[in-house]
Amino acid sequence: MTLRHPMFPNTPKHLLRTLALLAGVACASLTLATGAQAQAPAAAKVQQDYPLASGDTIRVQVFQNPDLTIETRVGEGGTITYPLIGSVAIGGLPLAEAEKRIADALQQGGFLQKPQVTIALLQVRGNQVSVLGQVARPGRFPLETANTRLTDMLANAGGATPNGDDVAIVTGVRNGQPFRLQVDIPSIFLGERAADDIVLQGGDTIYVHRAPVFYIYGEAQRPGAFRIERNMTVMQALAQGGGPTTRGSEKRLRLHRKAKDGSLQQLEPQMTDLMQPEDVIYVRESIF
Repeated sequence: MTLRHPMFPNTPKHLLRTLALLAGVACASLTLATGAQAQAPAAAKVQQDYPLASGDTIRVQVFQNPDLTIETRVGEGGTITYPLIGSVAIGGLPLAEAEKRIADALQQGGFLQKPQVTIALLQVRGNQVSVLGQVARPGRFPLETANTRLTDMLANAGGATPNGDDVAIVTGVRNGQPFRLQVDIPSIFLGERAADDIVLQGGDTIYVHRAPVFYIYGEAQRPGAFRIERNMTVMQALAQGGGPTTRGSEKRLRLHRKAKDGSLQQLEPQMTDLMQPEDVIYVRESIF
């Protein structure tokens, strides 16, 4: 039996199916190729913006001059040693500017006319930031651009875990002096302190501490430790513990709080009072 087709009137049915399958594969391959081509310029731009630092390993090539191809490591002073021109300072330069500096040195030295220099980043070891503490993927991450911000690096680390604090502590060196900044992450996204989304530098460390907690025990439905949410009141804290049992009373609460001098205070809180880290709520039995 044959299947009639306007373009192939006498083609058997199984051959038409084969042609249709091949056409589908070709369309899928074209779609994947188009997507890869769209992503390639973005990836290339990220690498070109990367500022070189000591410890990075690079490959330097000059078009039509294979003898000038080298693989080298950027030294502690941000320099490399290159054939014909000697020491070249490229530390802190994006790849495109480092390429131009080497090309200018080759041309000004009279070695080549209009050299085309290409630098490939083989291994990143210099411009890295450590992200530690209560984050999904702690570790060291490269500064992919010279404008990488705190929120970008936290995103690379997967963000804070459910037990992580809203505050990130950034330490490093600025202008030769030790640098430390506590940043309230939600306030950046709420537009309250957008300026705290600082630009990071190589060697910085970001630390996310465990979120502050309070404790509830006694005649509570769910005694235990709970995270203190922003502006949490005593009423909300009691709700976290499931409220009082049938034997307990929300009117008979006792709050244990550590004072600034280290002494322990026993308070009878109001429902609208704000909770503080390490507060302990004791739900007492009802007198009736």
